[in-house]
Amino acid sequence: MISSSGTMRDLGEENRMLTFATLGPAGSNHEFVTEQYLAFHGLEGANVVLIDDFDDALRLLADGAADFVVQVAVHPAATDTVAKAHFEHGIRVIDTFISPSRPLGVLTRADTAHPKSLGLQPATKAYLNTARWETLVPEVSIRTVAEGLLAGRFDSGVTALSFTEEHPGKFRVDEELGTVDDPWLVYGRARVSDGGVVAWPDSPGAALFRVALSR
Repeated sequence: MISSSGTMRDLGEENRMLTFATLGPAGSNHEFVTEQYLAFHGLEGANVVLIDDFDDALRLLADGAADFVVQVAVHPAATDTVAKAHFEHGIRVIDTFISPSRPLGVLTRADTAHPKSLGLQPATKAYLNTARWETLVPEVSIRTVAEGLLAGRFDSGVTALSFTEEHPGKFRVDEELGTVDDPWLVYGRARVSDGGVVAWPDSPGAALFRVALSR
C-alpha cells in the first residue's frame, strides 16, 4: 500500500483531513481522477491512499482507516466490489460522477519495428483492435503498463500519452486513443438512499431529456 498526502486545508469546523482510497500505483488514472474529483469539491487537502486492489480499499474503509473509496465503474472488479461492500462490510455507493481519463494512446518501444506483445489494463481492451498483436499482457493500471514498457515486459502498451514526455525518445505513439468519459463510483459507510432513486433533477442528463421532449 502506497500513501500520498496533500497539504492540510481548513475543511470547516471539524478541520479534519479526509482520507480517500483508490487504485495505485502513483500516476494511475484512478489517482488522477480522484484528485480531479476532490478539487471539484474543494477538498484538495484530502489524503489520497493508493491501494493494490479494492479488497484492500474496502478493508480500510470498514476499519475506519479511510473515509471513502473511489473506483471507476468499468474496472473488472467493480461488480464484485459493489457486492462485497454491501454484503461483507455494510458499505454503500454514496456518489457517482463522470470524468474523462488521461489522454491515452498506443505507445511502442522506439527500438521495436514490429511489435508482437501489448500490455493493457483489461478495461481498455475494447478501445482498439488488438488483433495486430500476438500476445496480450494484462496489467493492473495504465501506470503499470507504462512501467512494463519501460522494463521491456512487452513491445507496446495502452497508457497515458504523457508517458512519452516523461521518457523522451524511448517510445513512439502508434495510435492516439483520446479520452473516455468514464462513470465512477464513490463508496462510504453511510447509506444515502432511503430506498428510492438518488439522482440530480437538474443534471446535464435531465436537461437533455427536456430538450428531447421539446422537439
